[in-house]
Amino acid sequence: MIKNKSIIFVLFFMFSVGVKAQKAFQFTKGLVVEDCHQYGREALYTDQLAYQLYNSSLKKPSEGQSFYTSDNNTKSVWHAIAVDSTNKFKGRELANGYLYLTYESDREQTALLNISGHSMVYFNGQPRTGDIYSDGWLYLPVQLKKGTNELYIRGSRFSAWGGISAKISPATKSVIINKEDPTLPNIVVGNQQEPLWGALVVINASAQPLTNLQFKSQLERKEMVTAVPTIPPMTTRKIGFRIDPSGIRQKGEYASNISLLQKGKVLDQQDVMLQAVEAGEHYSNTFVSDIDGSIQYYGVAPQANAIANNKSALFLSVHGAGVEAIGQARAYQQKDWGTLVAPTNRRPRGFNWEDWGRLDALEVFEIAKAKFKPDPKQIYLTGHSMGGHGTWYLGATYPGKWAAIAPCAGYPTLSAYGSADGKIPDAGKSGIESLLLQASNPSNVLELARNYDAGGVYIHHGDSDKVVSVDYARQMKTLLASFHKDFSYYEYPGGSHWFGNESVDWKPLFEYFKWHTIPDDSAVNKVNFSTANPAVSSAYHWVSVLQQQQPLKYSRVMLDRNKAEKNITGTTDNVSILSINLSDFRKGDNVSITLDGGTSVKYQVNSASDVLYLYRSNNWVIGKTPQLNEKGTTRNGTFKEPFNHRMVLVYSTAGSPEENEWSYNKARYDAEVWYYRGNGAVDIVSDKDFKPAAYADRGVVIYGNANTNRAWKKLLAKCPIQVQRDNIKVGSKQYKGDNIGAYFMWPRADSDIASVAVITGTGLKGMQAADANQYFAGGSGFPDYMVFSLDMLRDGEKGVKVAGFYGNDWSIEKGQQVVQP
Repeated sequence: MIKNKSIIFVLFFMFSVGVKAQKAFQFTKGLVVEDCHQYGREALYTDQLAYQLYNSSLKKPSEGQSFYTSDNNTKSVWHAIAVDSTNKFKGRELANGYLYLTYESDREQTALLNISGHSMVYFNGQPRTGDIYSDGWLYLPVQLKKGTNELYIRGSRFSAWGGISAKISPATKSVIINKEDPTLPNIVVGNQQEPLWGALVVINASAQPLTNLQFKSQLERKEMVTAVPTIPPMTTRKIGFRIDPSGIRQKGEYASNISLLQKGKVLDQQDVMLQAVEAGEHYSNTFVSDIDGSIQYYGVAPQANAIANNKSALFLSVHGAGVEAIGQARAYQQKDWGTLVAPTNRRPRGFNWEDWGRLDALEVFEIAKAKFKPDPKQIYLTGHSMGGHGTWYLGATYPGKWAAIAPCAGYPTLSAYGSADGKIPDAGKSGIESLLLQASNPSNVLELARNYDAGGVYIHHGDSDKVVSVDYARQMKTLLASFHKDFSYYEYPGGSHWFGNESVDWKPLFEYFKWHTIPDDSAVNKVNFSTANPAVSSAYHWVSVLQQQQPLKYSRVMLDRNKAEKNITGTTDNVSILSINLSDFRKGDNVSITLDGGTSVKYQVNSASDVLYLYRSNNWVIGKTPQLNEKGTTRNGTFKEPFNHRMVLVYSTAGSPEENEWSYNKARYDAEVWYYRGNGAVDIVSDKDFKPAAYADRGVVIYGNANTNRAWKKLLAKCPIQVQRDNIKVGSKQYKGDNIGAYFMWPRADSDIASVAVITGTGLKGMQAADANQYFAGGSGFPDYMVFSLDMLRDGEKGVKVAGFYGNDWSIEKGQQVVQP
C-alpha cells in the first residue's frame, strides 16, 4: 500500500506520528471572515487579508469588527465560529474566507502544526502550505513565541463542506520520521534482486540544518545505507532510501526497520510494512524521478498468460481525482495481450495530468516501454474522470504516440469543468489577462482536436453521471463527428460516475484497441498537426514544429507528401522553423517542398538520415540545425518551465534581516507546496552556498533581487529584466517603489536545457506580493514575465504593470508585451 489516506485523529496525549507529546492542543473556537480572497487557475488573484497583512494595516480581529468593504459596498465582518462534534470548523464562510485562531504559549519553543482542509496558513505572518484535501498527514515544524501566536488559515470550497481541523503539539524531539505519507514499492517474489527505493518524511524541528545524515534500512537481515541530503531548519522533506529485497522468498507482509543516523547515532527510527506479491499479481514499482530527484511510483497490471512469440501491447491508464495509481491498476483484470501501467500524476489529485502531471505520465511511459518492451505499434491510452481529461489532453498533445485512446467519464478542458483550483477562464477581460491566459493555451484540447485523427478514439461514459456530465462526452462526439472517421461512442445505460470496474475495464473498449495500431511513418502521407508550445509537443511522424512566430499561440501544419512525385505541399500557421524527416525518400531524390503558396524549395537527399530544416522569412528557405540558445523544443519559456530538471531553490542572505527572512520563508513555502501537491522533494540552499557548476543543468529558483541575492549576477547578469531595491527595469521600461513584485524566467547561459525562475520584489512589500504560488496549480498560465504591484492583491488585474513573452532570441524587443494603460 502506497499511502494511508485516512485521517488520524489525535488523542489528547498522543501525537500521531508515534512521538509522545505534552499538552497537545485542539483548536475549538475562532473567528471567521468571508468573501475576502479569490484564487483560481491563473496568475491573477486577489486577497484582501494578505494585502492588509503585507501593508501592515491588518488589525487584530475581534468579533463584530469590520474587516473589508467591497466595491459593491458589501461589508465583511469577523464573527465567532466553533467546531462541530468532529472537531472541524465548517461553514460557507470558509469557501473564500479566513479562519483566525490564536495559541498562547508560556515560552518560546518549537511545535508541530497539524491543520487539514485548508489552502494555506499564515503562522505568525509566515506562509506555510495547506492540506486542502484533508489528507491529515501534514505536520509542519513551527517556532512558537512566548505569548500570543496568530494563525490566519485560508479556506477553500473544500473547507466549506469538508471542514478545517487544527491541532498543535509542542515538539518533544528535534528530528522525527513521519511514516504517514510513505512511498513504498511492492516486492515481486522471485523477480527482484536489485535494490528498491522507498521514501519517508523527515521533520527537522530545530533551528539548525541537518547534515551528514544516513537512512539505514533492514529487511530480513539485509541492510542498506543511503545518504540523506541536507534538511534545512524548521522544514520537512520526503527522502528516498534503498531497500534490499533479496531476502524475501514468499508472498506476505514484511516489516522493514528504517533508521535515521547521524555519525552512527540513531536520531529516530520507524518500522514500515512492505507487501511481497507473487509474480503475475498487480504491484507497485518505485523509481527516482528526473523531474526533481524524488521517489515516485506507478501501478502495474502485468500481462497474464502471455501468448508465446506474440508481441505484447502497453496500456497507459491515468487515474481520476483522489485515486491512487495502484488502485487504478487493480481496477483492471489482467490482459493476455498486454501490460497496463498507471502513473500517479504525482499525487491522487496532483496536477490534473497537466504540467508536472503530464511530465510524470511521460516519465512512466518511457520507463514502461524500456521495462516491458511492448510492440511499438500497440500502445494505448485510457483513463477515468480526471484521468478521462488526462486522456483527452495527452491524446491531443501527443498524437502519434497512441494507436487509440479511450477517455472514460472524462471532461475535455479545465476551462469548462475545472476542479479543486477552479476553471481556467475561457477568455481574458483585458489585454493583460488575455496575455496571461495565452500561456494556458496548451490545455485547450478543443483547439488541438484535429490531432485526434492520429488514431482511434473510444468514448465511454455513463448516461446518469452526476459528477462529470455525459454532456461532455456528447460534446466531443459531435466534435469528432465533424472530421474523424474512426471513433466509437458508448453511453452505459444508467451508469453513474463509477458503476464498478466496467467504468474503465470495459471489454468492448479493449476489443476496439485490438483493431488499432500505430502506422509507420512511411504510411502517413497526410499531416494535420497542431501545438501551442513546441517545448511541450513538437513532432508528429516526419514533421516537427521547432519554433513559433508568436509564442504560445496555436501553430498548425497541414502537409501532403507524394513520394512518387517527390514533393511535399501544404500550409502552415504560426511556424517560424519547421523540420521534415526525409528518411522515406531515397538517396539522390530531388525533393520539392512548397509551403504556403510560396516558391518551392529544392533539396537533393544525401542519406536516409537527412532532416531538412526550413526557416520562414519572406519565403521558406533551407537553414542549419536550430541553435539551442534560442527558443524551441528544449526551452520555450513560461515562468513555470524552470521548475524542472531537479530544481534547486536559492534564498538570499545579502539583504536586510527582513528581506532574508522573507526569502527563506518563501523558499520553504514553495518546497512545502511542491511536496504536498507533487509528492516532491527539492534542495533549498543559500546564495552563499550556491555554485552554478555544482548544480549544472538544473533548474534554479531565485528568491530576492540583485541587492539581496548573491546568485543574481551568476545567473542573471545579461537578463533584460533587472530588479533592485525600489526599482525594476523591463527592457526600456522602469518602475519605481518598494511595493513592486515580479515573476520571470531566464535561460541558464551555462546550460542547453535548464532555466532560472525568479521570484522577486523591489522591497519587502513587493516581495510579499509575490508570495502566492498559483504556478503550482495544474494548467494555470504564466507568461515569461509579469510585473505587478502589491495593489494586485486588492484590485486584481489593475495591479499588473506589464506582462509578456520574450522573442525567439530571448529579447524583450522581439517578443510580445502588454502594458497596463
